[in-house]
Amino acid sequence: MKNFRERTQSLYWRQLFVTAGMVLLTLCLLGASFFSLSYNYARSQQGEEIAAKARVMSQLSLSYLESGRYLDMEDLQDDQDFQRLASFAAIVSDVHFMICDTEGHVLLSTDKTLDGKTVTVPPERTARIMERGSASWRDDFGGLYPQKRFSVGVASVNPVTLERAGEVIAVSTMASLDSMWQGFIGLFFMTAFVVLMIAFMASSVTAMRQVKPIREMVEATRRYAEGDFDIRMNDYGRSDEVGELAASFNAMADSLQQTERQRREFIANISHELKTPMTTIAGYTDGLLDGTIPPEKEKQYLQIIAGESRRLSRLVRRMLDVSQLQAINPLQSGAHFDICESMRRVLISMEKKINDRQLDVEADIPEGPILVLGDNDLITQVIYNLLENAAKFAYQGSALYLGLTPREGRVQVTVRNSGDTIPAEELPLLFERFHKSDKSRSEDKDGVGLGLYIVKTILEQHKEKINVTSENGVTTFSFSLNTE
Repeated sequence: MKNFRERTQSLYWRQLFVTAGMVLLTLCLLGASFFSLSYNYARSQQGEEIAAKARVMSQLSLSYLESGRYLDMEDLQDDQDFQRLASFAAIVSDVHFMICDTEGHVLLSTDKTLDGKTVTVPPERTARIMERGSASWRDDFGGLYPQKRFSVGVASVNPVTLERAGEVIAVSTMASLDSMWQGFIGLFFMTAFVVLMIAFMASSVTAMRQVKPIREMVEATRRYAEGDFDIRMNDYGRSDEVGELAASFNAMADSLQQTERQRREFIANISHELKTPMTTIAGYTDGLLDGTIPPEKEKQYLQIIAGESRRLSRLVRRMLDVSQLQAINPLQSGAHFDICESMRRVLISMEKKINDRQLDVEADIPEGPILVLGDNDLITQVIYNLLENAAKFAYQGSALYLGLTPREGRVQVTVRNSGDTIPAEELPLLFERFHKSDKSRSEDKDGVGLGLYIVKTILEQHKEKINVTSENGVTTFSFSLNTE
């Protein structure tokens, strides 16, 4: 019972029941309106037809009276000719006639089922006929008929004296109006059933099409919660809201999968970066403690331990820097600074490293100030990291370029060096966390693989991108900043 209640409360059954209920309610309202209008119209039409037939019979009965052959209406019962005429008129008209006196006593009836029976029209109806000249109603005549029949009474009026000589009541030979109405009901229910079934099937298909992707999303969400990001939604070729939701869901899954991949790579990389210096420190420390390392070499190994400890400290500090960079918005204040002055400060701070590698610096920096939008310290860090990276991997004695190119509303900063060509497939990986080429792992003992990642993070916070090319031994890094 609980499972059935839960199933009926699902989106599929709710939409199905709502649609079917609306269709059924519409059919009921339309059916009731149609039955009411059609029944009243049919009753009015039938009443007029029967009333016309009753008036004809009234005129026929009066013509016999006016001939002087009868003293009163009771003599009609003995006139065989009139009875045959009345019976013929009833057959042709498809109604039964009752010829009554002014008090409502039936003197002659064309309905053979009433032979030998005393029939009297209720006084209130006779009075109404005599007063208004005609009246209509539905009645079974006190149980004479098994069903109510439609009847119309017309007063027999002498055209000369205008006196009421009696009344003629025309009774439908069968419950034709009720039969027609019952036929309408049967037709309505049959039509309503067909329409309801069509609406039910159409609603079922539509609801299933709408609910199926949602159920798949629910299942996919459960899989995501379990750490499985490989599942994707099927948009079924739809371009509506469900198709857009499926596309957004797949985009979210791609993002989650990429984030999970980066998280695992980060853990693997940080584990590797921490493992190497810690292993070195632990190994040399144990060697010093157990006497494996000779006393004359203790200072050398203590220097190695100190260097590895400083590298661990730099790694942790860089990781904290990255975490802080991702939480700030450098464009929020709308501050501007002189990019030329920042580039000159970086060159001065890099003087020793440049001289150590005997590099020839080519600086293309305008003398006048150029104001750009952003954070001065962060952009200075970007220039420093790029220039440090370029000096580190440039051939000794080669040229090192740092330049600034103004453009319409923007400036472009370029850092270029001459060294080994970076393979094209490795260029997109330069800005990943802890990424190092094999060459850098062998030569760059002090690096932690976060310098270029910090560059990309800072520029992304400034809504900018870093570009890199490497051809024929010339590697160029460039980025732009907004001056407005």
